[in-house]
Amino acid sequence: MANKNNNAVVCVIVIELLIPMARSLKDKRKQIKSLKARLKNRFNLSVAETAALDEWQRAVLGISMISNDRRYLEKQCRGIEQLICECREIEVNKASIEWL
Repeated sequence: MANKNNNAVVCVIVIELLIPMARSLKDKRKQIKSLKARLKNRFNLSVAETAALDEWQRAVLGISMISNDRRYLEKQCRGIEQLICECREIEVNKASIEWL
């Protein structure tokens, strides 16, 4: 059901990732760059690496989406989770979702 007041719903996701097989920043950046591209292409969202920039085996991604339909965004969140879980080289350590 769409938001009756025609207000925008914003979803902000913060995901802490582990890249256990990364042996250098180059390895990590390759994995993160690929993941970010797949997320953008499939879900039309904004994504950025926001923390742990100089750590080899850890990354923190910030993801944002906006819509007038919260249920649509909830479905997108489940799809994002599934896509990340399909990445064999990356593990989710923590994730949080905030609704605005």
